[in-house]
Amino acid sequence: MENKLLLHICCSPCLMYPYTVVNKGFGTVIGYFYNPNIHPCGEYLRREESLKKFSKTVDFKVIYEKNYDMEEFIRNVAFREENRCYYCLSKRLEKTASLAKSSKFTHFSTTLLYSKHQKHDYIKEVGFNLQKKYGVNFYYEDFRLGYKEGVKLSYEYGLYRQQYCGCIYSEKERFYKP
Repeated sequence: MENKLLLHICCSPCLMYPYTVVNKGFGTVIGYFYNPNIHPCGEYLRREESLKKFSKTVDFKVIYEKNYDMEEFIRNVAFREENRCYYCLSKRLEKTASLAKSSKFTHFSTTLLYSKHQKHDYIKEVGFNLQKKYGVNFYYEDFRLGYKEGVKLSYEYGLYRQQYCGCIYSEKERFYKP
């Protein structure tokens, strides 16, 4: 049986290095863009368009989640802002694992493992817990090792590089320094 990977993508710059790695190890790799945390909507659309530009350039198939449910994200983190990242990471990984199972992928993973700013150990833990729950292998690799290479590639492809994680709270943290 061919190894098929469903790769959750947070944004095109974070895809650059993982894309080079997973394409060598899997028969089929398909991306999955699901990010209800990104705010405002214009930012979401810019990131989606940047991914479409890259995927078209290299002929990489990506599934784009049709439902941009920012309201659900906000409802689930309101009054629990200090734990928002845990909810956000878990939600996106669970949706990816569920889709991987229903679509008969052998593996799932995420480009969130590339960022030096994410809760890496938590992502790894959630991934392996979801592997047990859904019966789909979680592909773990510390993509942070290729961070500089990924940045270089994103510039070479002329991709939009955002300056914050994506949620309204991280955008505030970017600008507001009391």
